[in-house]
Amino acid sequence: MTCVRPGPIGPHSIDSYLPADRREPLVEATIGDLLRRHARSVPDRVALIEAAPDPMTRRSWTYAQLFDSATRVASDLLDRFEPGDRVAVWAANHAEWILLQQGCALAGIVLVTINPAFLETEAGYVLRQSRARGLFHDSSYRGHSIADTVTELSPRLPDLQHTVCFDDWAGFHTTASTTCALPVVKPGDPLQIQYTSGTTGAAKGAVLHHRGVLNAARFTAVGCRFQAGETWANAMPMFHIGGVLTATATFALAGCYVLAPGFDAAHMIELVETHHATITLLVPTMLTALLDHPDHETRDLSSLRTVLSGASQVPAELVRRTRAALGCAVTIVFGQTELHGILTQTSTEDTPEDQSGTIGRPLPHVEVKIVDPATGETLPRGEPGELCARGYQTMIGYFDLPHDSAATLESDGWLRTGDLAAIDERGYLTITGRLRDMIIRGGVNIYPREIEDVLIAHPGVAEAAVVAVPDDYWGERIAAIVRPVDPSVPVEPDELREHCRAHLARFKSPTDWYFTDALPTTATGKVQKFRLRKAIADGSLRCGHVGDVAAATCSQRS
Repeated sequence: MTCVRPGPIGPHSIDSYLPADRREPLVEATIGDLLRRHARSVPDRVALIEAAPDPMTRRSWTYAQLFDSATRVASDLLDRFEPGDRVAVWAANHAEWILLQQGCALAGIVLVTINPAFLETEAGYVLRQSRARGLFHDSSYRGHSIADTVTELSPRLPDLQHTVCFDDWAGFHTTASTTCALPVVKPGDPLQIQYTSGTTGAAKGAVLHHRGVLNAARFTAVGCRFQAGETWANAMPMFHIGGVLTATATFALAGCYVLAPGFDAAHMIELVETHHATITLLVPTMLTALLDHPDHETRDLSSLRTVLSGASQVPAELVRRTRAALGCAVTIVFGQTELHGILTQTSTEDTPEDQSGTIGRPLPHVEVKIVDPATGETLPRGEPGELCARGYQTMIGYFDLPHDSAATLESDGWLRTGDLAAIDERGYLTITGRLRDMIIRGGVNIYPREIEDVLIAHPGVAEAAVVAVPDDYWGERIAAIVRPVDPSVPVEPDELREHCRAHLARFKSPTDWYFTDALPTTATGKVQKFRLRKAIADGSLRCGHVGDVAAATCSQRS
């Protein structure tokens, strides 16, 4: 497989529309098909390494062993469930997670993923809303007894028929033979239900299919210059679409997947050196931690060819620093769960400015357009509006939420992402914010991302988030929540206000200023602005002192 660079934009260049690049064919296969194929063609190649911190306790599977184990899991699942049933997994990263994932794919069972950090209310919502018939879970996670919570929840979940703790994984295996007749699974069949990360409120279960996960992962891997048989080291959580895509990308190219239980900078550096990893996915906070760790200067990381990043803005300086320190390429991805994870990707050859300031161009086989959110009309090139996509990458829908599905997936196949973006003359996209985050002040649209970029450029600002707050006169006014570089000496609001006015029109300058030592984020580092708006509304963000989201300082001036 070769990486095909995008061609000319074509006759639609006057509008914010990019036609699908169909030069590279789609793979019409399922996740189970991949594993079956590689078990025949490269049976002795190592497919999976469970990379425990202690190298002496690490386990590994060849492709033949992985297929045999996954087939055994599929048989055991079909003893208890029917194809199409939903089975949840509430656990951290470990090999059994992968075995369950592959077994469900072979059995035609839909895997529902749950963040292991969830507590009773959150996990109960996912299990109840998905009507999961089975649940596989860890005994505990970071001091929370998942097993006890399952015991409490089970009587209130009438659809839940079977629960299995991974501590009793061996007891789950009751089928003597792995030769049972597996169902016919098609590329368009449901594979997983991934619940959205909840940056804007209650989570919804996006139903993903085999074709979408496989091809989005495969095209992304090719864009990273990943080659057949190479090694991918991963510390992203498997419950998240990022973890699922890294595993699928590796297996799509018959590579070796090195699975860490979680992210630790020293551990990741050791894994790259020990297992000669050629690629890894690190969100900006992970990447910064790795570069700040002294071990990266003493370990041999020469095998690392590409660092993949995304989930939040990747500053140009971080791209330059990564290239210089690790001697590898960088590529930035952008997407959402509803689009099987990745929609656009920068080239490894792009400048740091393009890596930071844009999100690249769309993956193959997907159309993209920018529309007026109110009218749905395609906007002129360069004008910001709502980003929409159409192609194999769109989800089947939100599970059991027809109204929400119809609001997101239009009848002609276009998916409304809720992201605000613009397309330049080269066909590169730039994110300007979220539609729900857009501030309308006196009838004028203001995009928080633009203000956040200016604030982050101030040397005293480590992170910043901009949200709307109600205003009797203007309708909405602009509030900035800032994490200072030094929380004990936050930057004065007047200084930040003047900094904004030096780079932006006066009406875009925030009027309300809050200082905090931590912004609420999802597991992958996305700021949860709905929590910030709630904290402002209920007074949790208040004047007085620097603290966390529940105790921050505010300075207001019109």
